Amino acid sequence: MAKHDKRDIGVSAILNPVPVVMVSCAGKDPEKVRPNIITIAWAGTVNSEPPIVSISVRKSRLSHEIISETGEFVINLVTKSLAKACDHCGVRSGRDEDKFDVCGLTAVKAEGLEYAYAIAESPVNISCKVKSVTELGSHDMFIAEVVAVRADSYLLDDNGRLCLDKAKLVAYNHGEYFLLGEKLGFFGYSVASDEIFEKRMGYSRKERDKYKHVREQGKKNGKKY
Repeated sequence: MAKHDKRDIGVSAILNPVPVVMVSCAGKDPEKVRPNIITIAWAGTVNSEPPIVSISVRKSRLSHEIISETGEFVINLVTKSLAKACDHCGVRSGRDEDKFDVCGLTAVKAEGLEYAYAIAESPVNISCKVKSVTELGSHDMFIAEVVAVRADSYLLDDNGRLCLDKAKLVAYNHGEYFLLGEKLGFFGYSVASDEIFEKRMGYSRKERDKYKHVREQGKKNGKKY
């Protein structure tokens, strides 16, 4: 059987891998509705200027109720150390427990928002205000504008550039969690010069020599890289 022989596996939302994030929110009256966390695998960027993101949430979830009321939420990126808490928040309901307390997480007021809390232990907190809601079927999609982003200082280099490769982020792939691993390249690496490629990839001398050999062999074979 050839490697790329295709089989029909049925129709589903099979796009993978996807980011897994912890979305935090809180009701207008904290005495009635405590801050909550929901794990979301269906989150994405839909526009750059202004920065717009989306999350899809089942109507039955407490977070759907809260976000619908307040029109705001926080996307918290997930690291290896948060993986267990992330999974817990995806299988338990905020109606039955205080997820911040059970998971040992710290709720801090989110920058730029009135009601929502961010997760202090997450390296990046993205404050979002809902612009519109689209009913799709099993889920409603909340389209929201990013109004503030806060990141742990260790993720910033000397020039203030965000280096997310230091965060040990987690991705979700067909029902399983994976730690992001080997860096293969960067945007535009396929046409970058050797000098730029080596600088951005941070190769050691030995690795640079090996990479240069591979590039030169490709050129001899008529390949661009």
